[in-house]
Amino acid sequence: MRKHIINHSNAEQHNFRLGLFYAFGGTALFALKSIFIKLAYAQGVDTVTLLTLRMLVAAPFYLAVLLWLFYKIKVVRPINRDLLLIMLLGALSYYASSYFDMQGLNYISAQLERLMLYTYPLMTALLGWLLFREVLTRRIILALVLTYSGVLLLYAYEAKLAGNKVGLGVLLVTISAIIFAVYLVYSKRVLNRVTSPLFTSIAMLSATACVFIHFLFTHPLSALWVNSTAWFYALLLGFFSTVLPSFMLTEAVARIGAARASIMGTAGPIITILLAVVFLAEPFGWAHFAGMALVTFGVSLLGKK
Repeated sequence: MRKHIINHSNAEQHNFRLGLFYAFGGTALFALKSIFIKLAYAQGVDTVTLLTLRMLVAAPFYLAVLLWLFYKIKVVRPINRDLLLIMLLGALSYYASSYFDMQGLNYISAQLERLMLYTYPLMTALLGWLLFREVLTRRIILALVLTYSGVLLLYAYEAKLAGNKVGLGVLLVTISAIIFAVYLVYSKRVLNRVTSPLFTSIAMLSATACVFIHFLFTHPLSALWVNSTAWFYALLLGFFSTVLPSFMLTEAVARIGAARASIMGTAGPIITILLAVVFLAEPFGWAHFAGMALVTFGVSLLGKK
């Protein structure tokens, strides 16, 4: 009996550590996203075209996983209510949230964009308070004050340099972060009934359909004929910053929960800021350091009991 308990405990610890690894790995790969987007924009690609190229790269992988799950693994098809909810969540997160985020990157630096997106754990906590009457503790309130003080500091610095368009960029990325927080809150409830690979594949294919419809209404098909350098960045964006982290993050949420999965993203802004300075030649001064420190410390408070 004791041996069974020890084995069960070891299995739980392994499952938890694996969840943390998926959360960190997914965060690190997502941190590259804004760098690839900025580099693609430098090639003259617009937001909708780049989003479509990204999904053209990613969609075959999700379709292959979905077919493998249904015909090889023989997973049970989700009930209609869950299927519709997964499709809606996919459209919200990987279409709507991605669109607003990528649009925002036209107006603000990769550093400010990453810090703004990094606030989604706090938005998740606020949504839990508003929708499910979860407790909003003093620690969460302090985290809110510290985090958004850091964002406002960097916003003020960029607005001074770049003008009014920074405000538009901040608004677009804020909308993106709110949508992503909604996705995290509700995805955990569906993941109690559906495996994470199935959830991710259906969600991403739903988002792909929305992206293609958007593209066809706003662009001719010839707009997809971009130069080879832009395609290269789209390939990196589609596989390394979409396919891999989407499965990793969803699996992390299934194993350790949305709150812990979001908290493990501490390294995300730091990775993005370092890469933005190196590859995009973005400036890094006291305002960037102070903003990063405030946001990182504020969000880290959520991880402490």
